[in-house]
Amino acid sequence: MPTLAVGSKPGMAVATLRQIRQNRNGLRTPGSRSRQRGFTLMEIVIVAAIIGIASAVAVLSWPDSAVRTLEREGDRLAALLESARIHSRASGRALVWRPTEDGFVFEGQAPHFIEGLPTHWLAEGVSAHVAAPVVLGAEPLLPPQRITLLFSGHPQARVQVSSDGLQPFTTTPAP
Repeated sequence: MPTLAVGSKPGMAVATLRQIRQNRNGLRTPGSRSRQRGFTLMEIVIVAAIIGIASAVAVLSWPDSAVRTLEREGDRLAALLESARIHSRASGRALVWRPTEDGFVFEGQAPHFIEGLPTHWLAEGVSAHVAAPVVLGAEPLLPPQRITLLFSGHPQARVQVSSDGLQPFTTTPAP
């Protein structure tokens, strides 16, 4: 069993080697091997830049809330128009849809069906513009129809609800 000098502790030789590898400023020499702990400033700056760019791209890709509102209203209107179109074909009676100042109205000779349909927009500030009232006749082929939905206070937000006369009504962004 080896004897230790007075005041020495086991593992002291390892600590002494580490001290020898340091130069007089306390820095490690290029030849010394030590485990790196933590991150360098450059690594932190690069990660922060990547996070910043990724969040900027995510924020810019979010659609405007006015456009989302109009798309929801457009999808709802397309479903209502398709429902009225199917009812018109099944009953053999034409229905007409037209916008009003505070919403819209369905007109025709089917009061029991029209009474159950909504007559207003779910969101405040939505309005519709059409060249002529939308006629949903009993014929399978209708003339092309187009309704433009607008949102007050957001002139760039526009959505079209349209049909070529044969296909169902769909919602698309307006040009």
